[in-house]
Amino acid sequence: MIELNVEGMTCQHCVRAVTEAVRTVHPGAEVAVDLETGKVRIPAAAAQEQPALVAAIEEEGYKVTSSP
Repeated sequence: MIELNVEGMTCQHCVRAVTEAVRTVHPGAEVAVDLETGKVRIPAAAAQEQPALVAAIEEEGYKVTSSP
């Protein structure tokens, strides 16, 4: 599982944009987005996918940091 902190998400459009970005890297991925905390969880994603996932989300205009 990969958990990311994503800054700048404020609405359902943001949820959709982030989900679609994740699915460009991991098609069909289950994506859990929590607007309140800014957390994005991708349960089936492997650690080696993280750089590509971060890049895809940042390409949509969001700032991404790993969760501790």
